[in-house]
Amino acid sequence: MLTTQALDAVVALALAEDAPFGDVTGEVFVPATAVASAQVRAREAGVMACGDVVAAVMRAVDPAVVVSAVVPDGEAFAPGDALAEISGPARAVLRGERVLLNLLARTVAVATRTRQHVDAVDGAVSAATGRPVRVVDTRKTTPGLRALEKHAVTCGGGHNHRYSLSDAVMVKDNHLTTVPADELTDALRAAAARLPHTTHIEVEVDRLDQIEPVLSSGVVGTIMLDNFGLSDLRTGVAQVAGRALVEASGGVTLASIGEIARTGVDLVSVGALTHGAGAIDLGLDIAIGEGR
Repeated sequence: MLTTQALDAVVALALAEDAPFGDVTGEVFVPATAVASAQVRAREAGVMACGDVVAAVMRAVDPAVVVSAVVPDGEAFAPGDALAEISGPARAVLRGERVLLNLLARTVAVATRTRQHVDAVDGAVSAATGRPVRVVDTRKTTPGLRALEKHAVTCGGGHNHRYSLSDAVMVKDNHLTTVPADELTDALRAAAARLPHTTHIEVEVDRLDQIEPVLSSGVVGTIMLDNFGLSDLRTGVAQVAGRALVEASGGVTLASIGEIARTGVDLVSVGALTHGAGAIDLGLDIAIGEGR
């Protein structure tokens, strides 16, 4: 869930970057009494995400600006649709314009890309539980924008993996190089003994023969099958046999995610939901008049 505190922190940094000493153009060119009426408008189709960005930006610039008719998060829109309406002092609206468009274009792109991947796995279920396969994100986020981008993933119908290094144990290939292969089971048990009982443990493997030593520890909640082919994914799912959640990861694309999900895994993690999203084309249609 995107908190007001996290959103306001991002907005404050973005405004400080964009107008560190004010908007000199607006201050010398736009009359102080001018008022603006504007609409955030889509230039292409997408899925709304982090609509609260609009109000947060305008609130930070000038509380006198009014934001209304914001399209709800998770709702699809078409080219030409108005995503939000803004009215208030023209200088303030113009000062916030680029920041709100930059942030919203990014979050909407993440949500739109996520929705495409979620649609591609529709109908795929876990072999162990029969529940729908989840599309999850990673920590491959834009520095400073993680809170917004991870919220945008949920707006697109996806799910969040761990938010940060502090949230869970995730033993990846580089960690495994510190432990001899024949000591892995004991090493995992020893690590679990030093953790609170609530801490989830996930281990990444890149070969089928690593699965049994990992699961034999009895402490692993999720096993990640990294860069496995479809045949090995099916074999791995059968080998795990419900003893842990199975996550498929590595090189997942929109073209391949459907087949990957149908191997029976529980989760498919996709770094490209965030790092490959780009930006959706949005604009601010504005009319400025003299205030009374």
